[in-house]
Amino acid sequence: MPESAPHRLALAERLKEAGVLTSPALRAAVEAVPRELFLDPGVFLPVEGGLWRPVTALGSTPKDWLDIVYADQSLATQLDGHLTADRIAEPVTGVPTSSSTTPVTVVAMIEDAEVTAGHTVLEIGTGTGYSTALLCHRLGEDNVTTIEVDPEVAARADAALEAAGFSTWTLVGDGLVGHPARAPYDRVIATCAVRRIPYTWIRQTKPGGIILTTVGSWPYGTGLAKVTVNEDGTAEGRIIGRSSFMQARSQALTPPHGDLSARTAYADTERPTKLPPTLLDEWMPAFLTQLSLPRAQYVRARDSEGARRLYLFDDERESFAVFTEGPSGWTVRQGGPVALWDSVERTLTAWQAAGHPDISSVRLRVTDRSHAYSVDGEAALHWGQRLT
Repeated sequence: MPESAPHRLALAERLKEAGVLTSPALRAAVEAVPRELFLDPGVFLPVEGGLWRPVTALGSTPKDWLDIVYADQSLATQLDGHLTADRIAEPVTGVPTSSSTTPVTVVAMIEDAEVTAGHTVLEIGTGTGYSTALLCHRLGEDNVTTIEVDPEVAARADAALEAAGFSTWTLVGDGLVGHPARAPYDRVIATCAVRRIPYTWIRQTKPGGIILTTVGSWPYGTGLAKVTVNEDGTAEGRIIGRSSFMQARSQALTPPHGDLSARTAYADTERPTKLPPTLLDEWMPAFLTQLSLPRAQYVRARDSEGARRLYLFDDERESFAVFTEGPSGWTVRQGGPVALWDSVERTLTAWQAAGHPDISSVRLRVTDRSHAYSVDGEAALHWGQRLT
């Protein structure tokens, strides 16, 4: 597709200038792989009112379409698990369930994974197939195995990969269990977020191999984990930066809906907060809260009188915290067997006492029985998730 060649060259140059694209071999892949192949039949662009406007190649001029395809932005390709842009003409509401991640993120992850000639890669979350194509160009199609949970998404990606000249291993299934048949792999790269790194991925990675994935369960406040697998079957590494991906579908939480006042009607305690709940709008406090309460959800709303209300819900443990802002600060009402906000305050108080360390200071160690997180040199900042 020579018509997009100038866009591909310009994209590669922008990525290089941004300091993201450093490998000549990966640059060659960016310049060679036509991203537009992987956005058929179209995308959704956000517009006012929380709506999504469908845009297709057939409904756009070639220039407008390529400008969208090669823009430095993520592009939603599916809403609500089924709707694609070719099936609707007007803006619609919906929740993105598949997307083409911004090229900056895709290329940065491949660079961070330190892939090199001869490596085999297991990719979790094929999506559009664009990142798969970059890996195939870099490593060869036989060295790349990619898994997508959504059959329709996988079929479109497989067709696009074939059109781009790559007959790779495109599988439909639950990426959380990996693909043992082609293991072990040198690298595992996940383009979805997980609550914790599945131990099945570690089993399927060679000693010395790298796993790169986003950890966390909120749409923000998640971190990009990079761990190296050890000879003894453990894995160790750190959070190398902020990252935001859609949750693995089997782990996605359903947002609380309906009458929130009914959900919080029976509180056991009420008190002034020691810390404002608005701290959870910041990335690092949100990340730490997810470590403490991996199934909790943070909800922003307003009551019938227009007053701002913030909530924490943990439906599995039937617990909640609801926050009300007053002239002298915030009040928290808590109900259920777990005092959610007490746990969060302990974590965030320790974080503040440690000097507000950034997410890149977080280390983690994974075994077949636990996940352990710590902040560099701070004995007061440790979290663990037991699997047994």
